[in-house]
Amino acid sequence: MADHAPVHFQWQCVDGVATVTLHRPERKNPLTFDSYVELRDTFRALRQATDVHAVVITGAGGNFCSGGDVHDIIAPLVAMPAPDLLRFTRLTGDLVLAMRACPQPIVAAVDGVCAGAGAILAMASDLRLGTTRSRTAFLFNRVGLAGCDMGACAMLPRLIGQGRASELLFTGRSMGGEEGERWGFFNRLVEPEPLLADATALARRLVQGPTFANGLTKTMLHQEWNLSIEQAIEAEAQAQALCMLTQDFRAAYHAFVAKDAPVFTGR
Repeated sequence: MADHAPVHFQWQCVDGVATVTLHRPERKNPLTFDSYVELRDTFRALRQATDVHAVVITGAGGNFCSGGDVHDIIAPLVAMPAPDLLRFTRLTGDLVLAMRACPQPIVAAVDGVCAGAGAILAMASDLRLGTTRSRTAFLFNRVGLAGCDMGACAMLPRLIGQGRASELLFTGRSMGGEEGERWGFFNRLVEPEPLLADATALARRLVQGPTFANGLTKTMLHQEWNLSIEQAIEAEAQAQALCMLTQDFRAAYHAFVAKDAPVFTGR
């Protein structure tokens, strides 16, 4: 997918790390109907990609994403009949499903405004780096909607706890960067200027690891939400046995014996 050329966001792929940049800085990078579709299709295509092993998602102009565009999405939704509304809400959910189903770890680099569907994109990522000026708001309640949007009621409590998630989803208030780190939403905070570089460095570190095994780790982290402990242990036994057949596993053993650092190839 190195030559992927989307229309509604920027795409760059270097050394196995793809960077998705939401790029409407004059509006704080809102999403449109078309960008929802293109993002969903891109993450779906990543399941078959052989040249992308980690993804960074970020926004241009000092903000991450302000959510659905008020003029391009919200205004048309007010006039839509129920069947069309359901098609739209299923589309937005499909984007989250595509992000969770792609085997590549996704690192969100979050600065400034991260609201509505933008907060969901960050939530659906695997790792999140923020800044002290990050402002994350699941603001659906503030526009007359339920907090149960795009999987928020299922996923957010698993990240920050039931009570904290309930507060954010019932009130729609903004969660500051330091609060987000303290609550576990952000893995860590960095300064705004090196944010993208730090997120990319983290993604490159993942790419240098056993990428096939990392893909299985992501799959199991997602699937085991719905498994009993007995089912999870058996599923992990099967996944780990599969990893033991890889060249990466053998390379790690031989490197250990030689007192050297392993070189992983994802095979």
